[in-house]
Amino acid sequence: MRHPVRTETTPMPAWARTRSLSPERQEARPAGPAAGLGRREFLTMAAAGTAAAAIGVTIAALDPATALGATAMTGNASPEPPSALNQKRELRGMWIASVANIDWPSASGLDAEAQKAEFVRHLEVARENRLNAVFVQVRPTADAMWDSPYEPWSQYLTGTQGVDPGYDPLAFMVEEAHRRNIELHAWFNPYRVSMQPDPAQLVADHPARQHPDWVWAYGGRLYFDPGIPEAQEHIQRAILHAVETYDIDGVHFDDYFYPYPVAGETLPDAATFERYGAGFDSIEDWRRANVDRFVETMSSRVKAAKPWAKFGISPFGIWRNSSTDPLGSDTGGSQSYDDQFADTRKWVLEGWLDYINPQIYWQIGLAVADYAALVPWWAELAAQSGTQLYVGEALYKMSSGVFTDPDELTNHLDLCREVSRDVGPVHGNVYYSAVHVPADPQGGMSRVVADHYQQPALVPPMPHLPADPVVSPVLANARRVDGGVRLHVADIGVRIARATSFAVYRVRGVADSVDTDVPTNLVGTFRATGGRIQTWLDTTAEPGTPYTYAVTALDRVWNESGPSRPSTVR
Repeated sequence: MRHPVRTETTPMPAWARTRSLSPERQEARPAGPAAGLGRREFLTMAAAGTAAAAIGVTIAALDPATALGATAMTGNASPEPPSALNQKRELRGMWIASVANIDWPSASGLDAEAQKAEFVRHLEVARENRLNAVFVQVRPTADAMWDSPYEPWSQYLTGTQGVDPGYDPLAFMVEEAHRRNIELHAWFNPYRVSMQPDPAQLVADHPARQHPDWVWAYGGRLYFDPGIPEAQEHIQRAILHAVETYDIDGVHFDDYFYPYPVAGETLPDAATFERYGAGFDSIEDWRRANVDRFVETMSSRVKAAKPWAKFGISPFGIWRNSSTDPLGSDTGGSQSYDDQFADTRKWVLEGWLDYINPQIYWQIGLAVADYAALVPWWAELAAQSGTQLYVGEALYKMSSGVFTDPDELTNHLDLCREVSRDVGPVHGNVYYSAVHVPADPQGGMSRVVADHYQQPALVPPMPHLPADPVVSPVLANARRVDGGVRLHVADIGVRIARATSFAVYRVRGVADSVDTDVPTNLVGTFRATGGRIQTWLDTTAEPGTPYTYAVTALDRVWNESGPSRPSTVR
């Protein structure tokens, strides 16, 4: 388990506490020596500040640049929360759903070029709104948005399951996201096999047809039985193939574990419980144990494959209500612990997740599920293990009319700032879903951007993830050109510690230094393109205005070097 992020000095109201450390989404590089460590051991060492010793890397020993006077990585993989005045570090994301062609592709059967153009437009929308992460659904129904040896091509690409779309969507998506220095988290739905209940409609070689004993129908859909070990192993292998093959930044699950309850139906897993449930007093406890085992094992296997890859889950926003469990939140809605058999609180406290992204899809003041009660509950919980907290936001409810106040979402972010200050860190917000961002219903997203996203932000680093010893770059030149100011940056780190991206800071006028801790000085980031020399064009520079620039280097998990020497352009 990770150590707490920080020690609370401000008394918390009773409704914000979990009290103990113990036990609605609508859809229609080389591992290195640290790889041998157990996840919990590595996390403990990282939290204690000894991860560098475990990795066996010292910046001074590896990088001659430090001997030349360059500043080494500042170690600002700090878990400190953003303050109301300092939003330099926060994750700003959006979900891109593929099931039923919700977001992308907009329709099945589009040709490859049309699909690519649509996806690029989603990324441009993200960049225009100063978002820095996308969560893309790449396995919506036991199918794949990549050439998987385990499951067929998704029907949501071509209209027919198993048909090659003529390109590699996941490779394309990763390349285009990284070109814009946007993180791409691959979103997998673990157990859902089909949005309809007839196995005969699946391709003949689908694993659900090859192993009909792994599958049952419920609520008009097909699911893998989470209680069958062979089914769990198949799901994990399918996911790990994507992890091992593509340069994704994270593995992401949503709220669908055991399916949501359907009135008049019973989950058809009594026979599975009879076979595998020895030692459990109830089928409910056994179901939760099945999901626990899946999450814990998935966490370990992702880190074994790629130690820097992030693993996170976006559960239903209520774990349990306090009327059911004194450790629960002051709410009265459905409970993921009881309805999806997802013990999300346990996953956080055990340190199995790098981040938790609860779908708090309700408005401030809603009695049954008050946003203002749930955010501090999750923040205090996450702070106990150092798990980062991103809040899932129901942007789609601005379209549906459930949210009637145009300021609802911007008020959410105001509240998150207060919770970060007074309870525990909220590290960012993620919006569902992508099509609603440019649609901007009621101007809700525009208000968020105007009030909170006027400057770009860096993704918060995670101290327990392995860091690369990037060093301060050299800002070799800054000069005026047509369209703005062009910077030439030299990465002087050794080959194994080259920067993944760079952050650019700017102040008006001639200055001896640029404070890289001031969020308003951050004007942009850009991805390294290979080699030592990088260029970037500041298109926001005003003609005739003198500026002083500084640049920092970032590794792939957003640890940041000290700044370069400043350079002034007049």
